[in-house]
Amino acid sequence: MRSYVVLVAAAAVLALVGPARAETYQFAGPDGTVHYTNAPIDPRYRRMANLSGSTEGWLHGPAAVSAPSLTEMIRIAAGRYGVPEQLVSAVIRVESGFNPQAVSRKGARGLMQLMPQTASILGVRDLFDPRDNIEGGVRHLRGLIDRFGNNLPLVLAAYNAGEGAVNTHGGIPPYPETRAYVGRILAILGGDSLARISDSTYRYVADDGTVVYTNIFPRGVVRPKP
Repeated sequence: MRSYVVLVAAAAVLALVGPARAETYQFAGPDGTVHYTNAPIDPRYRRMANLSGSTEGWLHGPAAVSAPSLTEMIRIAAGRYGVPEQLVSAVIRVESGFNPQAVSRKGARGLMQLMPQTASILGVRDLFDPRDNIEGGVRHLRGLIDRFGNNLPLVLAAYNAGEGAVNTHGGIPPYPETRAYVGRILAILGGDSLARISDSTYRYVADDGTVVYTNIFPRGVVRPKP
């Protein structure tokens, strides 16, 4: 019987605990599906031995999407919404370890760990489809960038904890997970401002009302004075 692998990961938490030992458990279902988790809630799970001691080693498990294909999806979505590719890649790295089947304890799913309710608002039909998930996640990042401007820490905090939490606390919420999340992505990007990691991005409204983001200054549009 052919076995399929399903990885269940609390991505935001796992990605932050660094080199600490991450125990991994597995069990094979009646249909041959092999399930993995770091937080077993079913007695059928058994601890696995001889695995990488780092959380990233566990989280990177069997890859279902090739790097070139994923890179291209990120490039296209980032270009469409005027979001830096580096930012999208860093978010995916921390959220899911590039595992398109990742599911967190809270129910966030896919590469960019979207909650079903958020995904529905963003028009994402299949959270486990890499292209659909990336499109929704980048669209969400675009909305947060429009809301918080070049304040990258607030953009990241809102992505992790929700825009409401950021507004309520007037900044990064005092949640250890969120603060660690923001810190790790900033470390990956090497800066605390979107302006430092992005080429110039222009926003204009087309004749049909479509909002367009581009890094190439559009013809027919008056260039703003610095």
